[in-house]
Amino acid sequence: MASCDGLREREKLERLPYLHGNLPYEYIGKQEMCLEVPEVEFLGRKVELVDLTQGYGSGAPLWPGFSDLEVRRTQYHAKSKALTQWITHNMYQGTYTDAPIHVEEEFPYIDKIPLGKYAGKAVVLDIPKGKWQNITPEDLEKAQPSIESGDIVIIHTGWHKFYSDTVKYFAYSPGMNKEAADWLVKKKVKAVGVDHYGLDHPLATHIVQPPAEFRAAPILPWIADEYKKATGHDVLKDFPYWEPVHRILLTHGIMGWANVGGDVDKVVGKRCTIIGTPTKWLRGDASNVRLIAILEK
Repeated sequence: MASCDGLREREKLERLPYLHGNLPYEYIGKQEMCLEVPEVEFLGRKVELVDLTQGYGSGAPLWPGFSDLEVRRTQYHAKSKALTQWITHNMYQGTYTDAPIHVEEEFPYIDKIPLGKYAGKAVVLDIPKGKWQNITPEDLEKAQPSIESGDIVIIHTGWHKFYSDTVKYFAYSPGMNKEAADWLVKKKVKAVGVDHYGLDHPLATHIVQPPAEFRAAPILPWIADEYKKATGHDVLKDFPYWEPVHRILLTHGIMGWANVGGDVDKVVGKRCTIIGTPTKWLRGDASNVRLIAILEK
């Protein structure tokens, strides 16, 4: 059996003298150069970038009922000496942001929202919550550092640790209630991010039976029965509005991110700068984002 060193030597001899484009190898850099972590400066100050993004792709967690992402390779190295891929997917996978048009007709599409809505001074709040618990105005009021007008608010409940293709992540998560959305509007915050699937509590979504006028079947009808057994309450009594947080925040110009995750634990309890811009998708209802926290070194 040939040694690894022998195989490497043979690979060198068998390697083609040119890459595609007839460019000699001597002009090509090394793989590790692409992975070097550079120093970053903003406005003359050295900063640290912290990734708050959950990854998306084929096999990533999906909102119940959504189709999976599809990847098709039209060029690949064995055939074309280049890699080109086509993807088909919805925009509600990984870390994403909704446009107001997603929840209310005649409101703006994603390409019309000013970039400044997705960047600025921010506070990352630790508000631990468990199964089906509400994020309330009282939680927001007492959280530290305190929320100021114009802040981007990132809410860390700890639920991002369960990011997976499971009922637990999507149907049992905590969420904001209507009163919390009202409080954030009155506080005049700029944007809000949560570390679970959506801005709204899951029991205020199509996970369970929506109000009768929507005439839509619940995605997971048994969740309503489980909730009643656990609490003694009817879902529609405790959650009478359908996605109220989406509607209240987005129509007031307060943008939101869902599925916040990545290294969010590194910035919990801190003030920082947040940038999480969508793609400029013409007439788009939502967009994947790369959400980044910026800390001054």
